[in-house]
Amino acid sequence: MRLRSGVVTDLRTPPIHDGGLFPARVQEYARERPLQRLSILDAGCGWAEEIELDSVECVITGVDDDLPALCEHTRIRRDLDTWQLGDLRTVPMPPRVYDVVRALHLIERIPHAELVLDRFVAALKPGGLMVVRFRDRETAFGYLDRSLPHWPRHLLWHHEQAPPAVYDRIVSMEGMRWYCMMRGLVIAEEYTSRDTMTGFGRFMGVVVRALSLLSRNRLTSAYSEVTLVIRKPENRFARII
Repeated sequence: MRLRSGVVTDLRTPPIHDGGLFPARVQEYARERPLQRLSILDAGCGWAEEIELDSVECVITGVDDDLPALCEHTRIRRDLDTWQLGDLRTVPMPPRVYDVVRALHLIERIPHAELVLDRFVAALKPGGLMVVRFRDRETAFGYLDRSLPHWPRHLLWHHEQAPPAVYDRIVSMEGMRWYCMMRGLVIAEEYTSRDTMTGFGRFMGVVVRALSLLSRNRLTSAYSEVTLVIRKPENRFARII
């Protein structure tokens, strides 16, 4: 157990690849609560892959912005029991009903990310988990993604179907550490990866490394995205939403 920027973390190494991290943590959570049917919120369901949890008995609810491409993807998903698309600041979300919240590549593409995160935390049961994955705005890749004018960005990112990234100020490693500290949340695991960066090919890697050097390594090229496993304390007197 160690303390980082005022946030308690329990970092596990070597990291599990993101593709298997979420189901592994849900299965661990389910084993701690035998005979309990889990309630899972997939925040960002209009862009995320389907959730496969094998034998875990659960109900999966999706939520995302109400945009045509996101609606189309949500409708063809086979894993969702129900979903709601709309303004994430106001879409109905009852308090303390979900055991696990998954938010993959959501917070970088929405405005008012801190307010939306507050709603997810409020909807999470005490002791519940939230798995958040996002492109870090303070990396070289994140800086490039949020700073390019529209036309060159469209040329580079034309194959992506997700809405363009917004990158609120909280959308960084340090921003999320600060958020968790202020909300009394525990970062149980913290991983970085280069998946998005490498997905664009060798040319993108060269550009990102050059940008990192020009910034004197203030903008890192070591990773492009961050994955956090966050736990909401069970203690009802803890400083939580």
